[in-house]
Amino acid sequence: MKPWTMLPAIKIMTLCLGCLVGGGCSENGSNAQSPMASSPPTLISVGKPLPEEFQEGETKFNNFCSRCHGTQGKGTNNGPALVHKIYEPNHHADMAFQRAAAQGVRAHHWKFGNMPKIDGVVSEDVSQIIGYVRWLQRQAGIF
Repeated sequence: MKPWTMLPAIKIMTLCLGCLVGGGCSENGSNAQSPMASSPPTLISVGKPLPEEFQEGETKFNNFCSRCHGTQGKGTNNGPALVHKIYEPNHHADMAFQRAAAQGVRAHHWKFGNMPKIDGVVSEDVSQIIGYVRWLQRQAGIF
């Protein structure tokens, strides 16, 4: 394999490693503790019913996540909106959601404090929750 053919993979791995080691990055590329209030969440206007494939994810989101992240991921005074461009897949991949639920995460995009790990939620639950959140993000035009 020619060395230059590995450059895209090396850049991606370096970026991922930087986010893991540095605790994440903010919207402007720094690790600033800026509140998301400066960038209001996208309003969700869902004109169609939730597809059946995301209904379990919605139920689990409501049980495990909505207390802090709000109905339909719109955010609350206890946690940031997940239906926001900062949480789109190119900035926060699905694995970031898995890690956050399993291990908790240090505050880096929000003013709400650290997110604790979520007891009682397993990887399959989080996968269903992610499907639901990604569906909401698509409905909001985030990606």
